Amino acid sequence: MKSALHPHRFLLRTAAAVACLAVVSGCTTVRGWFDGDDDEAREPAALTEFAPSATISEAWSANVGKGEGRLGARQGPVVVDGRVYAAAIEGGVRAFDLQTGASAWHYPSDVRISGGPGAGDGLVVVGGLDGEVIALDAATGAQRWEAKVNNEVIAAPAIGMGMVFVRSNDGRVTAFDATSGERRWFWNHDVPSLSVRGNDAVLLGPGYVFVGNDDGTIAALSATDGAPLWEQVVGAQEGRTELDRMADVDGTPVLDGAAIYATSFQEQTIAIDGPTGRPMWAGQQGGAGRIGLAPDRLVVSAPDGTVYALDKAGGSALWQQPGLARRNLTAPAVQGGYAVVGDFDGYLHWLNLQNGEFAARTRVSGNALRAAPIVADGILLAQDTDGRLSAYRLGQ
Repeated sequence: MKSALHPHRFLLRTAAAVACLAVVSGCTTVRGWFDGDDDEAREPAALTEFAPSATISEAWSANVGKGEGRLGARQGPVVVDGRVYAAAIEGGVRAFDLQTGASAWHYPSDVRISGGPGAGDGLVVVGGLDGEVIALDAATGAQRWEAKVNNEVIAAPAIGMGMVFVRSNDGRVTAFDATSGERRWFWNHDVPSLSVRGNDAVLLGPGYVFVGNDDGTIAALSATDGAPLWEQVVGAQEGRTELDRMADVDGTPVLDGAAIYATSFQEQTIAIDGPTGRPMWAGQQGGAGRIGLAPDRLVVSAPDGTVYALDKAGGSALWQQPGLARRNLTAPAVQGGYAVVGDFDGYLHWLNLQNGEFAARTRVSGNALRAAPIVADGILLAQDTDGRLSAYRLGQ
C-alpha cells in the first residue's frame, strides 16, 4: 500500500482508500467495513457540550498554499529558533515568525511538496510526490541543493550530524550530505502489502537513526553508514487477514533521556532502552501516530478514537477518553497541562492531562486535521488539509 511502484500494492491502497471514504490517519473505518457493523456504529461520535476549564485564543493564522486534501500526507509545520516553516502540495514553502505570524520568506515551487518540512542546522528540507528532495537556506529560503529518491516522500526529512535523512514511502531511508546533497548511504526495509497510509520522520539520537517501520518494528541504524544495530517489535503482526495484521509504527518515536517510546496501529506502546534495544515495558494501548510526551506520562490516540494517558514509568493506563470515537483523530500534542488532538471535522480538543476530561475546544476550519499539532514556546500550531495554518495560546 505504501509503494506506488508495485501494482498489487497500488490496488490494495486504492481499495483501502475507498473503504475509508478518505485516506485518513489510522484508517479506523477499514475494519468497520469488513466487520459487518451497522451504519450507526460507524458514525463519528457526536460532540457533547461541557463547561470549559481552559481558555484558548487564536494568536494568528496564515494560508500556506493548496493543501493535501485526501492525499493522506499528514503535512504539518516545524519550528526552529522561533521560526515556523510550513509547506503545501501546491504553494511551495513558507517561513513565519512564531509569535506574530509575520511572513519571513516564501519559496515558490512547481514541485508537489508532500514531505516536510524538516529543519535544523541552518537548513529547511522538503520532499516531493515524485521523490524530489529540496534543501533551502533557513534564513532566506534560497535553494541550496536538490536530490532525488525512488519513491514519494511523505515524512518530514530529519537533519543532524552533518546529514539529511529522508524516509521514502518504499521503506528506504537515504542519508544525504547536508552541505552538498551528495548521497552518503541508504537502508531498505520491506513494506507489507497492506498498511496504514502515511509515515513519519526518523528520530535522531547521538550517533543513531531510529526508524519506525510499517511491519510494526523499530530499527536502530548507525548514523555514520546506515548499518543496522538492533530491531525491536512494537506491535506484533497477528491475525488471520492482512487487515488484522496491520501494525504500522507511523509516528516518529520519542526520545526522552536514554528511553525511546514508540506506538503501533496494533494498539501497543513500548519503552525501549535506546543504546541496546532492550524492552523496558510494553503497554496494551496505542496507535499508529506520534506520542504526546508529558513529564510523567505519554498520551496516545488509538485507531478507534479513544485517547489514553499512559504512565511513563510502567505503561499502565492512567485514564482514557472515549468521547471522540471514530472521529479519525490526529496524534496528540501536549500544551501546558493539556493533551491536544485534532479531528476529521477541523476541531481541536484540549483534554486535562490529569484526568482526560474535556477542557476546551475550537474549530480551526471546516477541513480535516490529519497532522499532529505541534507545540513550541507554549504556542500550539495546527495545519489543516486545505493549507490553513493556525496558532493558539492558552489563556491565564
